[in-house]
Amino acid sequence: MSEREISLQFPFVRIVGQDEMKRALLLNIIDPGVGGVLLRGEKGTAKSTTVRSLEQILPQVQAISGCQFHCDPAHPRYLCDDCKKKMAEGKYETFSRSMRVVELPLNATEDRISGSLDIEHVLRTGERKYEGGVLAQANGNLLYVDEVNLLDDHIVDLLLDSAAMGRNFVEREGISFSHPARFVLIGSMNPEEGTLRPQLMDRFGMCVDIKSELDPDVRVEVIKRRLAFDADPERFTKECEEDTEALREKIMNAKKLVAEVNVTDRLLQTIAMISIHYKMEGHRADLAMIRAAKANAALEGRKEIIGKDLSVTAPLILRHRMKAGPFEEAEFRQNELDSIIRGYLGS
Repeated sequence: MSEREISLQFPFVRIVGQDEMKRALLLNIIDPGVGGVLLRGEKGTAKSTTVRSLEQILPQVQAISGCQFHCDPAHPRYLCDDCKKKMAEGKYETFSRSMRVVELPLNATEDRISGSLDIEHVLRTGERKYEGGVLAQANGNLLYVDEVNLLDDHIVDLLLDSAAMGRNFVEREGISFSHPARFVLIGSMNPEEGTLRPQLMDRFGMCVDIKSELDPDVRVEVIKRRLAFDADPERFTKECEEDTEALREKIMNAKKLVAEVNVTDRLLQTIAMISIHYKMEGHRADLAMIRAAKANAALEGRKEIIGKDLSVTAPLILRHRMKAGPFEEAEFRQNELDSIIRGYLGS
């Protein structure tokens, strides 16, 4: 995607409302370990527009020249084999690049996603030749899957496994190959067209339920901004350049700060009690809450986590994991969560 194409995306900083969706996306950029985000909502609620607009605010990262996986030398644990060899020998060059939003093509096959091994080349030369797929492109970037609920379950499993392990494994005719695949997985779906199995829902760190705005003033503002953008995209984008650059800088600073955010025993106890209260199975929710609270504190420029960090992030992690009884829907109550947080962590 060229810079001109990026600039003609509707600006992220001019999207009206949808604060939970925007927060979830920003927190996953700051710390991909949060586990990705699933956006659920009816059509026309700016899900795709918001995700694609992230191109404008994604931070710059370093990459090793000539690597098809654009490995980042700042993370030596996650390098491909060739880059590990280059770094060990000190024979490598780097360049600065912007993170990207990589979109999964509609009806993509498993080979298109995982990539393929040239078996004929292996048999002829004894050397493995790998042709990268979507997961190779996604390494170090954001991977966006629209209508994720319409994918075959084995494709969703493949994406979630790679996102969780940070690595993609390819095996053909007894020959195996693996490469780094660390990315932020973003899925979107319209629940009216079907849902995901609970086991797959649980694998997304966060889930945001997006609804149409009911405030007439807000709806009018949405229409005005869209009409202004359609009339002159370049002018509309240019008018908010300062806000866009300020947010990009804020994200870059948060990515540096997040490792310094302090996690206290009191915070861990609070999160444990939240998970017990909402009957969370396993520990995925606990770990996602810790990471999300840290990322939110870093986004606000703090090294200390306060009650607000949990209050605004935990609902995004809990709602889609709550179990409901027969013939009823699980109901999340914000006041219950805030009461637990005040009892253990304070305001």
